[in-house]
Amino acid sequence: MKLLMHTCCAPCSVYCIDSLRQEGIEPTVYWFNPNIHPYMEYKARRDTLKQYTTDVKVNAIFEENYGLQDFCKNVIENLEGRCKNYCYPVRLEQTAKYAKENGYDSFTTTLLVSPYQNHEVIIEIAKNIAKKYDIEFLYRDFRVGFREGQAKARELGLYMQKYCGCVFSEESRYNNHIKKDLEEAKIWNENIIQNI
Repeated sequence: MKLLMHTCCAPCSVYCIDSLRQEGIEPTVYWFNPNIHPYMEYKARRDTLKQYTTDVKVNAIFEENYGLQDFCKNVIENLEGRCKNYCYPVRLEQTAKYAKENGYDSFTTTLLVSPYQNHEVIIEIAKNIAKKYDIEFLYRDFRVGFREGQAKARELGLYMQKYCGCVFSEESRYNNHIKKDLEEAKIWNENIIQNI
């Protein structure tokens, strides 16, 4: 099987690569992630993946596209639906397209390892794209190895990101802090106004 595996980052790839190799499948890693922002985050994830794939001797293709403007244009109307409507489809479609054009017979994604992603939506999108390009979508529920892969990534000293990828997912990780800041600002301002 000639498999192209869309890969969002090195830590998510660890278990996926290991488990596929145990099945006798040698994936080619494919980096295409125009949803990751800001640029230094994009660069850190990409560069860590380059080093990791070199270390574990897996072939890797890097499709450069820091797509902040396209991302913003495509998600601004529906920020809550950005994963389903843009982030998943744009990456999976490009992966399937590249796979079909370059002699691969199947594709998959490391997005299937994360318990934080919408697993069923990813599968549905991937299956539709597979039909469109007449290529096999190799489904594996990699979530069973998420903790194992993350632990191994930490042991290896890989860069471990703190949020999914886009600026809105980064904002989400700080929601409690943002709410607390708003509450503190309100109390602060009320105290100042009373003393004026």
